[in-house]
This record gives sequence, C-alpha cells and structure tokens, in this order.
Amino acid sequence: MIDIMSRKKIFVIICAAAIVIFGAAYRLNQPVTLTIGIFAGNNWDVPQGEPYAIIDEVIKNFEADNPNVHVKYVSGIKKEDYSEWLAEQFISGDEPDVFFLPADDFNLYASTGALMNLDDFIAGDKNFSTDVYYPAAFNFGRQENISYALPCESTLTFMFVNKSLLAKEGIALPKNDWTWQDFLDICRKVTRDTDGDGVPDQFGCYDYSWQHAAESNGMKFFRDDGRTSYFADSRMEETIKFLMELRSVNRGHEVTPKDFDVGCVAFRPFTFAEYRTYKPYPWRIKKYSSFEWDCIKMPAGFSGGNISVMDTLLVGMSSRTEHKALAWALLKKICFDKTTQRLILKKSQALPVRRDVILSVEAQEIFSWEPDETSAMTAADISDAMDESVMPFKFKNYRAAMLFADSEINKILDGTVPLNNALNKLQKEVNARLQY
Repeated sequence: MIDIMSRKKIFVIICAAAIVIFGAAYRLNQPVTLTIGIFAGNNWDVPQGEPYAIIDEVIKNFEADNPNVHVKYVSGIKKEDYSEWLAEQFISGDEPDVFFLPADDFNLYASTGALMNLDDFIAGDKNFSTDVYYPAAFNFGRQENISYALPCESTLTFMFVNKSLLAKEGIALPKNDWTWQDFLDICRKVTRDTDGDGVPDQFGCYDYSWQHAAESNGMKFFRDDGRTSYFADSRMEETIKFLMELRSVNRGHEVTPKDFDVGCVAFRPFTFAEYRTYKPYPWRIKKYSSFEWDCIKMPAGFSGGNISVMDTLLVGMSSRTEHKALAWALLKKICFDKTTQRLILKKSQALPVRRDVILSVEAQEIFSWEPDETSAMTAADISDAMDESVMPFKFKNYRAAMLFADSEINKILDGTVPLNNALNKLQKEVNARLQY
C-alpha cells in the first residue's frame, strides 16, 4: 500500500512539474508586443528627410533576433507635443515599454519612479558595458548615482569659421587648441569698415554668448543638486571682462543674422547637428553657399579649455513594463548596439555615443564630407571634444534660474549695471530663488 501511495504521489508531482514546464514554455512562445515612445523628426531642430528610418531599421533587426516579439510605435507625434503625449500615456497607464526622453523631462520621470532603475540590468548583463560611452553622454541619464536612461545620440557646440573671410584677410584657420586671446586678436583684425561709409560692416563673431565663454573657462554655474550657484566665482568675472573686451571691438554695432548669412562674420557657434546638416550638398546650397566654411573647437578661456556642453538624447524604460528582460534588450538595441550606432553615424545629424564608432574609419570618411575636401575637424578631434565636454544641468529650477541670470549678466555686459560686486549680488539672488 505504501509503495502504491508513493508511486501515485511521485506521479502527481511529475505531472504537476510537467504542467508548470509546459505552461512556461507555452507563455514563452506566445507573441509579445513591445511599444516605443518616439517623436517625429529629430531632437536637434534641423531638417531630416526620413524621420523614422533609424528606428524602423532597429525594430526590423530586433524582431529578427526575437521572432515572437512585435515592436510598434505611434507615428506623427511632433516634438513639441511629445512631452504632453507621454505624460498622458503615463496617466492612463498605457505608457510605452521603452521611450525617448527629452532632457527637460528626465528629472520628473526619474524622481517620480516612472523610470526603471537600470543599475541591476547593467551590472548583470555580461554583454553590456558602460565603457563604450563618452562620460558626459552616459552620465546624463543618471540621477543621484543611479542610471535611469541610456544615451542614444549626442551633439555639442563647435565654432563655425568663415574660411573665405579669413583667407581674404590673410588669416590662417585657427587650430583646435586656440584660446580666447587668439579669438579676440582675429576679431580685431577682421572687424572693419569695408565700404568707407564710416560704419563697420565686417565683424568677428555673432551669437557668442556669455554661457559659451563661461563653459570654456571652466565655469560651473551650479552645484549638482541645483541648490547653490557659483556666479561669484573668479572664472565668471574673467568671462565678463573678456566679453566686454570682445564686444568693444564692434564699436557699438549690433551684429545681425543677416550679417552672418551673407558672409560678413568670421565666427559663430553652431551645434554639430547643424554642421552635419548644412555642410554637405544639397543643404549647403540652400544655406551657406556664398562662402567656404568649417568648424573647430570652442576657444579656451584663461582658466578652462576648448570645452562645450554636450546635449544628449536619452531613452528609458517604464518601471511598470510587464516585459522587463525584453524591454532591456530593446533599450540596448537602440542605445548600445554597434549596428544601431553606425546607423546614427550614417543617417542622423547627431553623433553616436559609442567611442569606437566615432573613431572608426567610416566616421572619418563621413566627416570628410567630400573626397576632395579636407576638414579642420577629424574624427579624433570630435572624439576629443566629446571626451572633454560637460553635461548640461537638468535640475528642476534650472531654466528659471538661468533666465534670471542671463537677464542680470546682460545688464552688466550692456553697462547698465557696474561689474563691481554685481556677481556677488547675482549669486545671492539666484541662490534665494533656488530654494523655492
């Protein structure tokens, strides 16, 4: 009797185990649908012919690797409407499993628990390494030392150079290690009255802001948590004095976009996305065809380097996704996969975030623009600039604090407010605002 009962018990256990195993296998073989949140066009406000070309290729490759998975997205959402659309999806509980994340929204989603903490995925995935990324790109997706998003593509600011104007004045193209003093000297040489009416009509620079100058002077505007500002730093005072000297070169004349567009200005800061868009044919014909131009790193301040801010497009995954492993695999396919990064190199106006892709032979060929044309910026130069770049601030009150600081600093630059003690006062006022 005992043997019969034991055999029955063993038989029941085996059957139960088989049901569990076959049930799990059945669920694994069931079709799964993953959703991606994405906006039309690109993140950099430049023309793009095929807005979904990269993501469609990513989906095709991912579905080929995962035959039981279907990936879909809603097309036609404009960039300016995307934040509202994404918020509505979260409110209704229908948010995408994986979604592109505008920088202004990152803190909100990370701080409210809407974004998945990626640290365990990163640590537990032997096929993933953060070492491939440029630091400023990867760290942009972190908050309080936790990774909530991965970088997809980046852009940073370079200095556009009107080579035709410099050649006309007998001035060599500056090297990538040029300084504020080099910049100022060239601006003085090219700024002059060319038609004899007593008014300057050729200028050194347009649209070069105090933020550009301060960043390249090693200035850090805020503490990382956004509770304290550093506008009274000596590097900020150096920046203001330099800009006053630079502005004096124009003898009170305000340089306009038209001055730049017709080729009468030597320098203008540009994002690399703009450079990639307007350098090659056919967009250069529509934009700047009347003069030859190139780009180089930003001029280094007295206390800084040839540094600019790197803006990065992030992608995160919902903390409520029902398919965590697959969502992580899809996130990697978008942001880590070398094939995808090469697609960004070929088809996007932005820059890949993987160092090995930027330093590839393919990248150097693309950045040469045309077979018979040399560029001041090699792939190695671009890689160096990305390594040296800094992240933009993204704390809650950042934009409001910077709007106020911009208004007050421009008063100093315009001569409305004397520099003496103005930066100390500004720092106190900004710090007070940051406490709200």
